[in-house]
Amino acid sequence: MAMDLRQIVAALLTLSMFLMLANMIKRDHFDSLQINLPVTSSVENDVIKVTERSLAKLPVVSKSPWKEDLEAAPKPCWSKPEISSGPECHASQIADGVAVARYLGATLVLPNIVAMGSKPRVRRYLGDIYDVEKILNTLDDIVRVTKYQPNEPNKGKLIRVPSRVSGNYIEQNIAPVFRKRGSSRLEIYCPSAQMIDEEKTKHLDSFACLTMFGTLQLQPELQQVVESVVNRLRNFSQKTNGKFVAVDLQKGCLGSAQGARKMCYHAEEVGKFLKKIGFDRDTTIYLTQSQWSSSLDSLGEFFPNTYTKESMLSADKKTKFLNSEISDMEKVIDFYICSQSDVFVPATFGLFYSTVAGMRIASGRNQILVPSQIMTSSVATEYVSPYISEKNHLAYSCCC
Repeated sequence: MAMDLRQIVAALLTLSMFLMLANMIKRDHFDSLQINLPVTSSVENDVIKVTERSLAKLPVVSKSPWKEDLEAAPKPCWSKPEISSGPECHASQIADGVAVARYLGATLVLPNIVAMGSKPRVRRYLGDIYDVEKILNTLDDIVRVTKYQPNEPNKGKLIRVPSRVSGNYIEQNIAPVFRKRGSSRLEIYCPSAQMIDEEKTKHLDSFACLTMFGTLQLQPELQQVVESVVNRLRNFSQKTNGKFVAVDLQKGCLGSAQGARKMCYHAEEVGKFLKKIGFDRDTTIYLTQSQWSSSLDSLGEFFPNTYTKESMLSADKKTKFLNSEISDMEKVIDFYICSQSDVFVPATFGLFYSTVAGMRIASGRNQILVPSQIMTSSVATEYVSPYISEKNHLAYSCCC
C-alpha cells in the first residue's frame, strides 16, 4: 500500500527518537554501572597461632660480634582518641582506640598527637608523622575509621583509657557515655616498660597484633629521611659489609640503678662494651643524639665512625626537624633507625628499648646487645637481650 509523504516523515521521526532513547539508556544505565568487589582482609580470625619454632635462634659462638638475622621476618598471624608521648607509644595507643571502637560498634576518628616537650601543648595531626591512607586501608575490614572530624564535635569531658583496655572497663566507663551522647572523647595512656615486661606471657588478639605491628608507616617525607640516613650509614660501613650499630644513648646518664640493675650507661661505658665484645675500630655507629658534645668524645676515641643526626641530615632537614624546641620528630627518626639497624644497643632501659625490641622481633631483626655492669665474657652472644634469648616479649605472641 502506498504511503504519502506525511507518513514517511512520521516513521523517520519515530525511528530517530527510538535510537536516541536507546543511546541514552545505554549511557545512563549501563555505562555507569560498576561492580565493586569486596576487599579481602589480611586478618583471617582472631586466633593467634604460636609454634615452638624458634624465632630468634642464637648464632654459634664465634669471635666476630656480627651475626646474621633471620632470612625472613616472622609470619604475622594476626570515638576520637588523643594520643601523646613519642613513637614508642603510638602503636599501642591506636590499638586501644581500635579496641574501644570495635567494642562499641563506633567509628574511630583518627587521633591528634600531643607533641612531647611542647609548652603550651602542641597538637599534631596524625598525618604529620604517619601515612594516613595506609592506616585507613589496613584497618578497613576491622573497624570503621575516618580522618575527618564530625560535623558536631563532642565537647564532653575526656575519658581516660588505660593501656591494654579490657571489655569490662569499656562497658563500665566508656559505653554509658557513648550510648548517651552518641560519641566519646578518649585520652589513651601510653604503656610503661614495666607493663610490657609483665605481659611477656600474654597473647594479643590478631586485631591488636595487626594494629601494633602492621598499621603504622611513616609519611613519605619522614620515610625518605630515615631511608636516607640508613643508606648513608651503610655506605660508610664498607669495611663491615654495610652493617652498622645503633645506640640509644640518652643525655644525663649518671649510672642510676634500679635494685641490682643499672638503668643506663654513658658513652665511655658503651665504647668499652662494644670494644670488648669484638667490634673493631672501623665499626659505624649511629647515636640517638641531635648533635655531638664533649660527653661523646670518649666513645668517638674508640669508634671514630660515630654519627649523630646533625652529621647525617641535609641542611633543609636539619632546619625542619632538629632546630626546634619540640623534640618529637627527632624521636621518630631515632625510633625507626634503631628498628632497622643491624645491631641495636640500648644504653638506656625503658619503653623506647622495649618497643624498638618489639618492632625488631616482628621484622626478624634479632641482634639486640645489652651492656652489662659486670662483663665476665667477651663473647657477644652472652649479651643478647633477654627479649630475644628467652623469647619473653609480647611481640612473640603475634608471630608463628
